[in-house]
Amino acid sequence: MADRYDLRLPALRIRQGRKHIYSFGVDGKRIHDFATVSRVHRDEADLKGYQRPEVISHIRAIRRYLESDGALLPNAVVFAFDARVRFEISHESAVDYATVGELIIPVDEAASEESRPAWLVDGQQRSAAIRDADLAEFPLAAVGFIADGEEEQRSQFILVNNTKPLPKGLIHELLPNTTGHLPPAYARKQLPAQIMTRLNSGPRKQVGHPFASRISTPTQPDGEIKDNSVLRMIENSLSDGALYQYRNPDDGSGNVDKIVGHLDRFWSAVQSTFYDAWQAEPRKSRLTHGVGVQSLGYVMDAMTEGYDETELDALDLEGRLARLVPHCAWTTGTWQFAADDVRRWNGLQNTPSDIRLLTNFLLQALR
Repeated sequence: MADRYDLRLPALRIRQGRKHIYSFGVDGKRIHDFATVSRVHRDEADLKGYQRPEVISHIRAIRRYLESDGALLPNAVVFAFDARVRFEISHESAVDYATVGELIIPVDEAASEESRPAWLVDGQQRSAAIRDADLAEFPLAAVGFIADGEEEQRSQFILVNNTKPLPKGLIHELLPNTTGHLPPAYARKQLPAQIMTRLNSGPRKQVGHPFASRISTPTQPDGEIKDNSVLRMIENSLSDGALYQYRNPDDGSGNVDKIVGHLDRFWSAVQSTFYDAWQAEPRKSRLTHGVGVQSLGYVMDAMTEGYDETELDALDLEGRLARLVPHCAWTTGTWQFAADDVRRWNGLQNTPSDIRLLTNFLLQALR
């Protein structure tokens, strides 16, 4: 029969403002008794978890090192605990910000992974390597905090990994549901990431939702359109285009419903006008390629700036976009930019100069 017991670990509680962190040592072989790795995934439209998938080659390399003589892992792993974990003071310290005691972690061997009382915020690969290594034990330095909820865990995960090469796609997935202070570079991308997540939600071929399940992200790996291309299109319009009207310039927030409605209406017209090109993946269509997505974003600004999303249906967007059809070579043919500048359909790249060239060409054709 599975056991239930308390794992009692000597710990130092350190006060930081109104929060506490706990510094302690733990046998790495025991981590998976009480902690789960919350890998990022989606449950219908909701984002769950926040960790990157295990990197097998990295884990194997760490394991080989751990099984060698003199192995040392000095960096602390980081845990986010829920309210079931508690701290008991053993005696008072000479300083008021640090207290000696025991961290008490409940362990239920029969519990599912998802119901464990701790989440591994940083140290996924190290803990997996120790788990798999041919070792009886391997004590680790650890730091933990008791989180108010999964939003705080995500915030801490981003902050902990701020100086590491965290995949950008994973950051874009996490930002919409993250609360608390973020580095300025991430804070600026939070609203665009919220918008992109909404555009990408739902099954493919939803009427009126042309981006649904088409944007490639860690939780939507089958998407063809690069997330960075969509994000830049959104960012450009929010900063100085048709979507600026929905922003609050004081705090950087925005009316996400209005913004998504505006984008869905315009890009539905693009989808209808260039249906075959829109269905194709970027290597077969410059419309779904970064150069096309960003250039059409500037076309959207030119055609719809100053109009509320509820007014766009009256603008005959499809009729106006139809003027571009004779000039476009999204999947075959050539782009006739000038007498001395003719390029094959796939001769355009996702570079500032080519985006500018295509944008000016399309805007001139509209006029």
